[in-house]
Amino acid sequence: MTVSTPPGDQKPEDQAPDDRNPWSPPPPGAAPAGPAAYPAAPVWAPQPQPRNGLGISALVLGIIGILLGMFIILFWLSWLPAVLALVFGFIGLSRARKDQVSNKGLALAGVILGGIGLLTAIGGGIFTVVVVKKAADDVRAGVEEVKSSAAAEAEKEKKEKAAEAAKEKARHISFGQTYTFEKGLKITVAKPETFVPDSMVFGHAKGNKAIQVTVTVVNTSSERIKTEPGLPTVKDANGTSAELVIDGSGRQKLISGSVEPGKTVVGKYAFSLPPDAAGSAEVEFNPSVGDFDFDDVYWSGPLNLS
Repeated sequence: MTVSTPPGDQKPEDQAPDDRNPWSPPPPGAAPAGPAAYPAAPVWAPQPQPRNGLGISALVLGIIGILLGMFIILFWLSWLPAVLALVFGFIGLSRARKDQVSNKGLALAGVILGGIGLLTAIGGGIFTVVVVKKAADDVRAGVEEVKSSAAAEAEKEKKEKAAEAAKEKARHISFGQTYTFEKGLKITVAKPETFVPDSMVFGHAKGNKAIQVTVTVVNTSSERIKTEPGLPTVKDANGTSAELVIDGSGRQKLISGSVEPGKTVVGKYAFSLPPDAAGSAEVEFNPSVGDFDFDDVYWSGPLNLS
């Protein structure tokens, strides 16, 4: 078979590559053909996990809850950050278990601190309740003590007034009764009798009625008792003081000097009463023994003068 010459100036090297000898060297200037390159496989680098923001929040809130709980007056504020620390901490732990976040330890620390803060808040509340209750009990006890003291004082004052009233009543007795003073001195004022003054008289107006007051003093003690000279005071039925009558009859006798143990001294005094006020009288007498100033004693009653 004869190979035809290509037409024109065409050379064998200009033939299509399919007609070349595969074992012949490549034409000058042509790069050797190598095997076809495969595309490189992509490299997968591990992505960093996001930090546990809820765990950090739980930790911070737990610390705040504990700090607030340490102040008694702020315990009522500490429960809120403590509860939030527990909530955020548990959520953070849940995400950390699912490998969604890192820093699991922060979430765990937040849970622990939140629990401590909550216990601190509860303890502060209990402590405050106990303190307030004790203070209230102390105040209540103080009020009760004041009331009791006031009641006792009122009762004491009432008893003192009752005793004073009884004592005052005991010093108002009827004619003929005996009153015992301190030091064993007994005094009796007899019912006044009609007194007829002499012609030479002072303190007795014409038409008035004169009465004689007899005072008996008995010393029941074992000592001599000195008595100061004293006159009884007489008031008529209108409460007006009667005038002392002095005449020359010698029937009047003053009590003065001393009263021996077991002895009796009698004094007699005359007074003038207006006719319209002679129906009753009151005699006031105080022995004024030595350095003692006794309370006055009053004898009273109807006169029935003739």
